[in-house]
Amino acid sequence: MLQLSPRESAEFITKHARDVKVSTVGVKKLADKIQEVFSKQEFTIKSWKEHELNPKTMDNKAIDWIFFTDSLNFSFWGEDENKQCKITFNNKSYSGWWAFCAAVNRALKEGIPSCDPKYYSAMTEEQLKYILRSDTEIEMPLLEKRLYVAHEVGNVLIKRFGGSFVNCITQCEESAQKLLKMITENFPSFRDEADFMETRVSFYKRAQILIGDIWGCFEGKGLGTFTDISSITMFADYRIPQVLVYFGALEYSEELLHRLESDDILESGERYEVEIRGCTIWAVELVCKELEERIKDGTSIQVFQVNPILVDHFLWDYCRGHNDKMKTIPFHKTRSIYY
Repeated sequence: MLQLSPRESAEFITKHARDVKVSTVGVKKLADKIQEVFSKQEFTIKSWKEHELNPKTMDNKAIDWIFFTDSLNFSFWGEDENKQCKITFNNKSYSGWWAFCAAVNRALKEGIPSCDPKYYSAMTEEQLKYILRSDTEIEMPLLEKRLYVAHEVGNVLIKRFGGSFVNCITQCEESAQKLLKMITENFPSFRDEADFMETRVSFYKRAQILIGDIWGCFEGKGLGTFTDISSITMFADYRIPQVLVYFGALEYSEELLHRLESDDILESGERYEVEIRGCTIWAVELVCKELEERIKDGTSIQVFQVNPILVDHFLWDYCRGHNDKMKTIPFHKTRSIYY
């Protein structure tokens, strides 16, 4: 069966999608907003490190943190928006993805080597449960799967890469695509793929966000130097489609909207889910293309850096920061280790 890259998959899925449409008008509207923010230098590669929970250093310890957290970067949504897993770190309460990061940082502060593959490759369910303990009665979902993935990636690192993801990076000669291939070939839990129209498509959300986070942490320098970083697509999850619908860049059929509003769980790999994720990637690709053309022809007031990673970061932060505006837009719910 033909295997497509995430970008190829996105174009193919968008071309054949029945219930999700990428709107050119919405793409241009979103490009206007991003141009406004990026031109003022309000959002750059340095923005990644501005979040209080992300590493501030550019060293091997930062790589260890990024690899472990992105290995377990999946399925944080709660069954009830009003009842969530919340974790406090440095007197601040976090939910969702940031709750997980807070839990890892809390463990490190307590002296637990949570980002050391020697530790997490063999840690017990009780140890992981303690690290991820919630301040509410709602625990972080998929504990058993998180433990399984931690064991898998930790053991692969130890057996094949000398116990450090740094060794994976240095073998890839500053190529994001080589690193992506190494990740998906060696770590099975990163193989985020599906079958669509008799074609094998890929999204590689966690593998690509791992590369994107390294690039952001190191500001595109040192271990974060990737000469082909723009070949990495956005990270297809459940939140970015919501903000794309808000801007009109994505449009859902009545049938799909009804399914989402009914709060049905979409299975990983089913047609609706594949169409949403594929069209999400392609919409961001078109936004980047629109912005790049504006930079080239001089219609952009100020030249700025743009690629799918930065657009993804902006959209994810925008969704979190304007949650009240997004409440009427349903997002798809899928319990999966892939996002």
